Formats: sequence, structure tokens, C-alpha cells
Amino acid sequence: MILLVEDNPDDEALTLRALQKHNILNEVVVARDGAEALDFLYGTGAYAGRDLDVMPEVVLLDLNLPKINGLEVLGNIRANAKTRLLPVVILTTSNEEQDKLKSYTLGANSFIRKPVDFQQFSEAIRQLGVYWLLLNQAPPAVKG
Repeated sequence: MILLVEDNPDDEALTLRALQKHNILNEVVVARDGAEALDFLYGTGAYAGRDLDVMPEVVLLDLNLPKINGLEVLGNIRANAKTRLLPVVILTTSNEEQDKLKSYTLGANSFIRKPVDFQQFSEAIRQLGVYWLLLNQAPPAVKG
């Protein structure tokens, strides 16, 4: 499963289209703001009662989100023993050095700037999928 945290409907659609184009058939759960992402990860709010033993293989996290921004979501993920080891890829339009520095300081596994061109964006998603879903050896699930 992939958790896509993206508030822009166009970027959401492009990401889903690129995943489909490259036959990345993993289930994609979309959270449209930071609060919804945390609710999903911790089984609260609209996601109360969800099986917390099933966690995403990778979180694709935008930085500019409503309610709780991406950096705060990342900090929260890293501060919780249950989610601390989840692979988190920042997928953003930001090219600010400060955003890169803060993302890596908070424990992001990767920082990818969204290309404007769909072909380049699609290729970035393909490579991301190949690496994080096929090649990367995920850490063991944390119980509790």
C-alpha cells in the first residue's frame, strides 16, 4: 500500500495516472491534508478501527498541506514508535533549500521535486515505485 498525502487534485490525479501507467498496482490511500494522513496512520478520526498492522510500504508526502503541514506530519511520524521507520518520500513543488534541510533533518528518506512536465513526472513516479516498492527492503513492522 502507498499513502499519498496530497491536497492538490491535479497532482493527485497525475500521481495516480503515473502509477497506473507504469503498472504499479499497489493500493493507494489518498489523504488530502496532514490531519487526515495522521488519522489514517494512527487509526483515529474517519479511520478509527482500521487494522494498524497494515501500514503503507511508503508515504508520499507533500509539504504544503492544509490543517497540518508536511513537515509537521513528518515530525509526528518520526516521533511515534509505531511509524518511526516508515519510508517517507517528500514529493513537492518546493525547491527551497530550507525545505530540503528541514525534511532531511526530520528524517525524510528522500526529497523529490515534482517535475512540471508530465513525462518527467511520470518517469519520476516510475523510478520511485521501482525503488521503494520493489528494490527497497522495508524495516520489519513494529507491533504495539
